[in-house]
Amino acid sequence: MGKYIVKRLLVSILTILLITTITFFMMHAIPGGPFTREKPVPPEIRRILEAKYHLDDPLIKQYADYMIGLFTFDLGPSFSRIGVSVNDLILGGLPASAKIGALASGLIVVLGIPFGIISALKQNKPIDYFVMFMATLGVTIPSFVIATLTIFIFAGKLGWLPTFGIDTWQGYIGPVLALSGYSLSFVTRLTRSTMLEVLRQDYIRTARANGISELKVMMKHAVKNALIPVVTYLGPMIAAILTGSFVIERIFVIPGIGRYFVESITNRDYTTIMGVTAFYAAFYILMVLLVDVAYAYIDPRIKFTKGTR
Repeated sequence: MGKYIVKRLLVSILTILLITTITFFMMHAIPGGPFTREKPVPPEIRRILEAKYHLDDPLIKQYADYMIGLFTFDLGPSFSRIGVSVNDLILGGLPASAKIGALASGLIVVLGIPFGIISALKQNKPIDYFVMFMATLGVTIPSFVIATLTIFIFAGKLGWLPTFGIDTWQGYIGPVLALSGYSLSFVTRLTRSTMLEVLRQDYIRTARANGISELKVMMKHAVKNALIPVVTYLGPMIAAILTGSFVIERIFVIPGIGRYFVESITNRDYTTIMGVTAFYAAFYILMVLLVDVAYAYIDPRIKFTKGTR
């Protein structure tokens, strides 16, 4: 296990390096720059700004300087926010994104897995039809549509929720519902399908034939094995949700990482785009690694040996 984790960490570092390199050169390949505006900046001012941020250096030197900063955890200054570093933007936006993401992830796990299990155990019963209808509805409706309907109905018409911000606990309801809608429905459907497949296995019939209680069969054998594909999905999903949804944060005017990322693209803020991309990639890779490690605890048959990985 230890050798496997070290190997994965080295591969993860190389992956982050590759992603950052591709992002860097793609940003510089796009016409224009961070100081390109609808109202042209005077050439003298533009030259001063480019010299200040070393944008007039050769591209290879800019790349080397940025990679040195990346591995020393210095993501550089933001070009669109004077006097603010990319580190400050990420640290400032992370709490809001993490709060909403944690609530949405908790809702998905607490509701999605039990709903899927109940639906599988009550296959072709009214509760199964109802759960699958709601899950299908949740998968087909985009998150921005849920967000818009939430604002229109519960904020605009009924006045139960604020239209934007998360200053009160009611403000979290809209973003959490919109952010968790698709994943909650997907986890429910995935849990149901894997649970039904496990329930048809021979070892489940054998356990029942040996007189083991139904509750023990379900909890020790069926549910545990059915959760392996679900855990595979939950790792990357949690990484995506915790780092912020670009669309949802924009709609609800939440000062999270996603909002800053969208603004940085509009403003062609190279350092912010690359910094948020590197942060997201690192967090995503970490969650995938944790999922792989969790496999060994969920199913002891999985061993990370030279012959299996």
